[in-house]
Amino acid sequence: MKENDTQTRKQAFSKKITDILNYGALNLAMGIGYRTGLFDAMDILETPQPVSIIAEKAGLDARYVKEWLSITVCGGIVEITTAQDGTNLFFLPEEHADFITRRSGNSNLGVYTQEIPLLTKCAMASVLDGFCTGKGVSYENYPEFQAFMAELADAKHRRTLVDIFLESVDGGKMVEELKKGIRVCDLGCGEGVAVNLMADAFPASRFTGLDISPEALQKAKNEANALKIANVEFLRLDAASLQNRRDLKSSFDYVTAFDAVHDQSHPLDALKGVFHILRPGGAFSMIDIAAESNPAGNTDHPMGPFLYTVSLMHCMPVGLVDDGTGLGMMWGRQKAVEMLNRAGFDDVNVLEIPEDSFNLHFFCKKTLIGD
Repeated sequence: MKENDTQTRKQAFSKKITDILNYGALNLAMGIGYRTGLFDAMDILETPQPVSIIAEKAGLDARYVKEWLSITVCGGIVEITTAQDGTNLFFLPEEHADFITRRSGNSNLGVYTQEIPLLTKCAMASVLDGFCTGKGVSYENYPEFQAFMAELADAKHRRTLVDIFLESVDGGKMVEELKKGIRVCDLGCGEGVAVNLMADAFPASRFTGLDISPEALQKAKNEANALKIANVEFLRLDAASLQNRRDLKSSFDYVTAFDAVHDQSHPLDALKGVFHILRPGGAFSMIDIAAESNPAGNTDHPMGPFLYTVSLMHCMPVGLVDDGTGLGMMWGRQKAVEMLNRAGFDDVNVLEIPEDSFNLHFFCKKTLIGD
């Protein structure tokens, strides 16, 4: 009986490895299909079509499209039928397109198929080296990935930031304060999409975006100028240094950080900096990944392997730069609450976010007056 059990487990694991190889390859093919617009082109076609029509609709080479269609057919993404003359016809079902096309909105999972191929291209050699040396990987290694993430955040913020997320903060009270006029800081603002959207929506308030990338900050300034947004400024500052800035002590009524803290080399110092720049009674919205701090608690996470891999290839190594802690994307709610408490926040609420199952909203208020 024991030998039979062992054989069954071996067969099951062999199948699992085969599935991994197939799905890994399929992820690459789907990333190509998303980036080239093939899924969107097929989504428009109401009936099964031959390779030539699909290629023409997408503006792509038919031979490449044929090979790509063969992958997606074998992967169960695209359906294949045969015309009376023997020609193969291909069709993307609507229930599949609902999750892998640009029209999918918040249900769009197809966009994420680009992440692993991009990270492999940007950082595989550096990450492999890091396994031996323990060194981090600089942001300069990730230009294409950073551009991709900026585009992703851009689309998400434009859909949900003002009308959905901010409306949910503190039961709607934050929006009322923003309308009246308060000072707001966005930590790790990148190209400034979120802070510019907020500044444009609430002209009575003043907004400051902080980041360490001069290129990203220049893009943020350019967008603000193009949109004639006057109530925003951008500063090149390391969040970990904020607690040393006496001129910024108790300067802000509200601070936001959208998926920015887990990439910090010194996240505790960054959170202490947030506490330092908040006025007593001020609020902090930290948006970060929805996960448990112990990997054992994430074994049933629907995207656990994917998120840990993104962390291994980007979030953790960039967090190791400058003798950093390498927190990683999957630091989890328990570690997040602990670090927020250590930073000075004794009033931390962990909340779900409307229309965002990937992240949690760590909403904190500065109830204690600092030094």
